[in-house]
Amino acid sequence: MNWLVWALLSAFFAGLTAILAKMGLAQVNSHLATAVRTVVVLIFTWILALSVAPVSALSELSRRNWVFLILSGLATGLSWVCYFRALQMGEASRVAPVDKLSVVFTLILAVLFLKERLGWTQCLGTALILAGVLLVAWKPVPG
Repeated sequence: MNWLVWALLSAFFAGLTAILAKMGLAQVNSHLATAVRTVVVLIFTWILALSVAPVSALSELSRRNWVFLILSGLATGLSWVCYFRALQMGEASRVAPVDKLSVVFTLILAVLFLKERLGWTQCLGTALILAGVLLVAWKPVPG
């Protein structure tokens, strides 16, 4: 499978995650729910990782790998805590699209920190994502 198939599967499972999480958050503290989810992800990913790579492969990680993977893990944890709290408070059909602004932030951060160049198609796509999020998440005041 190429990167596009994996990315589409990721998007599908992320969408499924929102629905399942919203259903699982009924009358539960969002931080506790995030912790339960995190333990499941932790166990699942270690089983997966150890099925394809030996534990000794950990010694091949550089200090730089460790630093950025730890920072990425902290960012993921913060994202999940915020996402679950937002899901608990709001409608999944509005929270999930706002969460997808991560695409816009990723593109901006990729330009700033990774020195990636965006063409006009990426800029237009980013603007359309932003417009789409605003259209889906914005709820007009009843008049």
